[in-house]
Amino acid sequence: MDYAKIISAAARDMRPSGIRKFFDIAAEMKDCISLGVGEPDFKTPWTVRDAGIRSLEKGRTWYTSNSGLAELREETCNYLSRRMGLSYTPGETVVTVGGSEAIDMCIRALVNPGDEVIIPEPCFVCYYPITTLTGGVPVPLPLKAENGFKLTAQELEAAITPRTKLIIFPFPCNPTGAVMRREDLEPIAALLRDKDIIVLSDEIYAELTYGGERHVSIASLPGMKERT
Repeated sequence: MDYAKIISAAARDMRPSGIRKFFDIAAEMKDCISLGVGEPDFKTPWTVRDAGIRSLEKGRTWYTSNSGLAELREETCNYLSRRMGLSYTPGETVVTVGGSEAIDMCIRALVNPGDEVIIPEPCFVCYYPITTLTGGVPVPLPLKAENGFKLTAQELEAAITPRTKLIIFPFPCNPTGAVMRREDLEPIAALLRDKDIIVLSDEIYAELTYGGERHVSIASLPGMKERT
């Protein structure tokens, strides 16, 4: 059987993850410290491990709601309110298995074949293949080192076309570490308020900023919650 003819063209054309290739190279090097994955360098605290063990001991191994545990969704809303000044209800919240699943669900729910998705670069590896699998058209938007790898309203406006459906907004950014301040966000919000374009704000590194920078969600700006 010729599997090359059976596998979809979209899956066949996906590029391997560059991050994983570097993992293989680093594994063969001596005294190499990896800074390539956003995970802690300490073990999971025992309070968390104990909670997981107790959950198993009590037999909490059944299916949950498709949206996730109600208590977890409620606490997620509390966190967003407390940390970012955002007001959501549990009914507007979905628990996913990591950020990549959430990104995949958003793109699949919004993007039709031929729709353009603006992707600032450098960026996380999953944005391109997920966009391609939906039939969307990735539109790369290279960010400049002289701007601290931040996105400007002028750069974004130049990339928008009548076919633009979605803008991926990866800040704080993986891999550059760029953080958008409120004054950086305001011109972008002003540009988007009168456009039927959705912002997919990937804020997985909201708590990992440096130099006293504090993350501000673009959804917290006037008129942006319904577009984010």
